[in-house]
Amino acid sequence: MSIPGLTIIGESINDSVPSTHALFEAHDIDAIVDLAGMQAEGGAAYIDVNIGRRAPAFIAEVVRKIQEHIDIPLSIDTPDPEIAAAGLEAYDPQRAGNQKPILNSISEARLEMFDLTAKQPFIPILLTTESVDASGEGVMNKTAEETYATARTMVSIARERMGHIPNEELILDPGIMPIGTDAEGHFKRLMNTMKLIHADEDLKGTQMSVGLSNFTVMLPSKTADGMFVRSTLESAFLTMAMPLGLRTIIGSVKRKYRILDNDHPALICLQEVLQLEGTAALVRVMRYYS
Repeated sequence: MSIPGLTIIGESINDSVPSTHALFEAHDIDAIVDLAGMQAEGGAAYIDVNIGRRAPAFIAEVVRKIQEHIDIPLSIDTPDPEIAAAGLEAYDPQRAGNQKPILNSISEARLEMFDLTAKQPFIPILLTTESVDASGEGVMNKTAEETYATARTMVSIARERMGHIPNEELILDPGIMPIGTDAEGHFKRLMNTMKLIHADEDLKGTQMSVGLSNFTVMLPSKTADGMFVRSTLESAFLTMAMPLGLRTIIGSVKRKYRILDNDHPALICLQEVLQLEGTAALVRVMRYYS
């Protein structure tokens, strides 16, 4: 089941996934291609490709092999400029219906990655959770206001570096953290950031995206009585976030994402978490899945 208006970037070809890591280690490219095909058939609009800390030549090989069999665009997912360059150079837009790839992601500390558009035009995911201090060091934003300010900065730089790229081709990543360990209010920061971005006329048309599976990592997949904890909490988040401009997720095509009714327990849980602080928020999440 899919949600109208939600774009899914298939998450499975990622070195952090143990089964995929094993395929990379075995250099089993055919199995990687099969994994890409499964996600395309399952409804993914893009296929994420994250090879971890491997040689740039490896991502070039993976990209070419996937594109021999799969006709949807790819998301090149790496913080390493050399790996990103190799993946973008290997990408053939004609094999993806002349659609641009996504490059995930560019932060204020990695602005040189904008220059890669000369190798291959792309749609950037702009990381808004990190900024650069006066000494040039990267620092994590701690408040919604800081994250929003970085979003405005990154959009301005993207317009300058990419030839006045339209807002519709910019994706902002406001950062999602595990709800099951969030005693510091990251969820509250995320939701408030999205509200600020959504209300900004200058940012109108930009997309927002998160790695949705990160939200429920370390939580049980389902309770003893069969309630699916992770998928319902992820759906609750989507129910709250899509009206604020979230349109893209890096997620699983196997999850049954849906918009929940107002009285759904998962939605009520997240709404109540926003009103709580510290360990009280954690206890509320624990009470939901226990």
